[in-house]
Amino acid sequence: MVDVTAPSVTEIRPLLADAVDVARAAAVDAGEGPVGAHLGVEAVDDDAAIHRFAADLPGYGGWQWAVVVAAPADAEAVTVSELALLPGPDALVAPGWVPWDERIRPGDLSPGDLLPPRHDDVRLVPGYRATGDPAVDDVALELGLGRPQVMSREGRLETAERWAESEFGPEAAMARSAPAHCGTCGFFLLLQGSLSAAFGVCGNELAADGRVVHAEYGCGAHSDTEMPTGAGSPAFEAYDDGALEVVALPQSAPSDTAPADTTPADTAPAGDESDAASDAGTAAE
Repeated sequence: MVDVTAPSVTEIRPLLADAVDVARAAAVDAGEGPVGAHLGVEAVDDDAAIHRFAADLPGYGGWQWAVVVAAPADAEAVTVSELALLPGPDALVAPGWVPWDERIRPGDLSPGDLLPPRHDDVRLVPGYRATGDPAVDDVALELGLGRPQVMSREGRLETAERWAESEFGPEAAMARSAPAHCGTCGFFLLLQGSLSAAFGVCGNELAADGRVVHAEYGCGAHSDTEMPTGAGSPAFEAYDDGALEVVALPQSAPSDTAPADTTPADTAPAGDESDAASDAGTAAE
């Protein structure tokens, strides 16, 4: 059977490349559905090529008819080897099959749902079994060994990787811009066990409250954060330049006399000097 999905060579013999009509006739004669436009030809090897045609089938948008034609080196005509309906690069296809016990993803669990662990789950190992002796069982309970199963090393490593890659991990955008890390913050509550070396819970209600955070994560609400210099209330009240102050100005009394002629006497026109002298002589007589 020829693999019609992964051509291994690129050079196509003319006899194989020109066999468009032969390939189309084979697809039409199969009677599986309409055969559309020729979409191209690809080489399989030196003796075979794939001709692709659009499959105009309802519900199969983007699918293609793939017709394999073959011809030995000394052949004068091609023969049809295979015919298949295959999805094209833009075809709508069903998602890959996932086993039933792997279909539930994080966030799918709803109130009232029951989700037992997988059989032989590598994340769990047997825990301490109660002996019935209170002197022993009480101590075991204090040490966290009073459960039938506890997380295995593999389970803790998977958890650590998942938490480190979360939005509260060391590579988060918030952590890269933070002035200090959670490992030095007073709100950082350590976990128990081996995970305490890198993880804790944030206890700041204004930050990542209740979230498991990496010790190298950080935010602007670190317990040692200080206000920048100059912050706080201003030393003086702000000047409001939008306020207008209305002031009443005194009104001056109106004058009833005409303004006096302040023109100097010696400013008479130069052309009237003779007339002025004549008048002065007449007055003397």
